[in-house]
Amino acid sequence: MTTRRQRLGALGEEVAARRLQELGYAILQRNYRCAAGEIDIVAMDGGTLILVEVRTRRGDRMGTPEESIGPHKRAKMIEVAQTYVSEREYAGDWRMDVVAVAVGTGGRVERCEVIRNAVEG
Repeated sequence: MTTRRQRLGALGEEVAARRLQELGYAILQRNYRCAAGEIDIVAMDGGTLILVEVRTRRGDRMGTPEESIGPHKRAKMIEVAQTYVSEREYAGDWRMDVVAVAVGTGGRVERCEVIRNAVEG
């Protein structure tokens, strides 16, 4: 059974993937998992590998989606990204983007913003 939080996260990831494709990103993989954690979306933007964290929030009582990425989360994102790149022996350019999705009343998406180079590793 899925929880309300899981459904909100799945909605955010779907909205984010569509937005990235609209911007010309090629989606390579979704929900990459390793011992260090998870990358929501792996994509290419031109010749650059993009590792994407999707943050979805309903309302702003708990802050904006972007504000939910604190120092601990940043460190975890870097660790997972480095694991992904290392496992694949990827030698090209890569970066970590964040897609912030704000959902309002009735599940209506109010904002979907792609923040390039949001976390530097």
